[in-house]
Amino acid sequence: MFWLRQLLKESYHALRTPRSREFMRLLWRYGDRPRHQLTDVSFGNYRLRVPDTMSFLFQHQEIFADEYYHFQSDDLQPVILDCGANVGMSVLYFKELFPQARITAFEAEAEIADLLKNNLETNGINDVTVIAKAVWVHADGVLFGSEASDSSSIFSENSAKQLVPSVRLRDVIMAEKRIDFLKIDIEGAEIEVLEDCRESLAHVQNLFVEFHSYIDHPQSLASVVRVFEENGFRYFIDTNQHRKRPFVNHRYRGNDSMDLQLNIFGYRP
Repeated sequence: MFWLRQLLKESYHALRTPRSREFMRLLWRYGDRPRHQLTDVSFGNYRLRVPDTMSFLFQHQEIFADEYYHFQSDDLQPVILDCGANVGMSVLYFKELFPQARITAFEAEAEIADLLKNNLETNGINDVTVIAKAVWVHADGVLFGSEASDSSSIFSENSAKQLVPSVRLRDVIMAEKRIDFLKIDIEGAEIEVLEDCRESLAHVQNLFVEFHSYIDHPQSLASVVRVFEENGFRYFIDTNQHRKRPFVNHRYRGNDSMDLQLNIFGYRP
């Protein structure tokens, strides 16, 4: 009954865990909400205010249903650097995984950083350090364009870019003796930041990078992967895009500014 297994495979994966079933309920509840509107959402015991329900749904699927950030540690208080924490979904997951984790969360966009702080407070999390600065290669600030969801970046086509405060990630990394999980989801800035950090990652145990390729900019995937290899990580590359007819379909989900997004998972063997 191979054909039947194939037919039912997607339905099975969509419903096989409590969190997968929760995601399906969230799709039903919030899937038709207008985009880019401030909305109060809830799941499980969590209550959040989000700037875009579609982004919230994607985050729930990746972080809670598919558990992209699940990792193991013998330390009950692992050190986690969350670069690009957005409204706090990843922080909630990390705190669920390791309640005593020492987390520093970075968020470049001031309005989103305020939502992050309020969401953590609403959910009773008061031991996370939130830094409302862009992760970058120096501390002199960086031009940043707001997109009102989870795609604000240095490559934004928004003409009203603003200089936002920045922090040099390399300095933050070097200030720690051990980093159990380093998450870098900074909408295109990961290429320059990783290059700046390439000689400072020896004490990082798990490294997640969301790679973005912007149209009319060099892709530079090879340089990102080289950083993983030079620092002794085994890595796995995945995408939720699965683009059909890629020789003629050159856009990432119809995106007018980005043509590729990859998730790169690095871990110590």
